[in-house]
Amino acid sequence: MKEQDPFIKEIEDYAVEHYVPIMDRRAIDVLLGLLRIQKPGRILEVGSAIGYSAIRMATTLPNATILTIERDTERYMKAIEFIERSGFTERIRIIEADALELETDEIVNESFDALFIDAAKGQYKRFFEKYAPALTAGGVIYCDNMFMHGMVLREDVDVPKRNRTMIRKLKEFTQWAMSHPDYEAVLLPFGDGILIATKK
Repeated sequence: MKEQDPFIKEIEDYAVEHYVPIMDRRAIDVLLGLLRIQKPGRILEVGSAIGYSAIRMATTLPNATILTIERDTERYMKAIEFIERSGFTERIRIIEADALELETDEIVNESFDALFIDAAKGQYKRFFEKYAPALTAGGVIYCDNMFMHGMVLREDVDVPKRNRTMIRKLKEFTQWAMSHPDYEAVLLPFGDGILIATKK
């Protein structure tokens, strides 16, 4: 499937119509380009939404398998529909669960070459800490929405009150990840900001 594939456009249009946050085209193009270079065999995704990024990753990486987690039942059901229609049911496995409450024995006992975090922004550090043990040496963690629509770049007083706690947590996570002794991390100013952390 190419970017202008009618099926991909249908998913994008559904996301706009139903206010489902998916990666913007510039950001996903960057992510897919990085994944082409890395060539991960197994990908763990936290935050499926309606399956858009998982389908794009499966399309780009024909030898990869993806395990993706989504807690919202309506989005989970729509993701199943889109994944079935994509023909990737053998390579994309989706779990309906809160990623922070999910028993991880089964997941952590497996190994993944890439971890993609695109769920609750205020919980990125907890997602990172919970699922990083499943990452292989040299594996890469990708985190989307690091700028949170530019709010991360503002002073605290200029951020809407309802968003301040989340933005503070996202800033703290960025500093924590960039100085993590076990990872080499870089923040790329593409889309809404993508953080890439490579396990040493």
